Amino acid sequence: MLPSPAERPRADIVIYDGECQFCCRQVARLDWLDRGGRLAFLSLHDPAVAALLPGMSHEELMKEMLVLPAAAANRQPRPVHGGAAAARYLSRRLPLLWWLAPLLHLPGSLPLWSWAYHLVARNRSRWNKARGKADCATGSCDLHFQAPKPRS
Repeated sequence: MLPSPAERPRADIVIYDGECQFCCRQVARLDWLDRGGRLAFLSLHDPAVAALLPGMSHEELMKEMLVLPAAAANRQPRPVHGGAAAARYLSRRLPLLWWLAPLLHLPGSLPLWSWAYHLVARNRSRWNKARGKADCATGSCDLHFQAPKPRS
């Protein structure tokens, strides 16, 4: 079980798709790398997310993992790191990821990391589904495989 913001009130909050098995495996890895208890985790499907990020739509939340820094808990608007920027931020926060920081912080490299992150994020359900039915027993992999909306 991942630590919640209630269990770690002074921790940065990682918001992820808690119904996506691929995402759940990735945040479990983050939790394992977090030896200092710096992170708390919250599924974007939890009602508490609406209070933390008022005005963000479900579609926006589904696009990328978000990290809300603990130091900014009382600031409004609250700064949010998303996608590749969140990975960059976490590379500075978690000592076991410090080896990634120089690579992720190369000047001018964020657009490349953002492209790569969104490529994985867009295909996470497809890749997860390809792993077999055991990972998709709840049908969560099918959430992203809806028919495209017709263009007007």
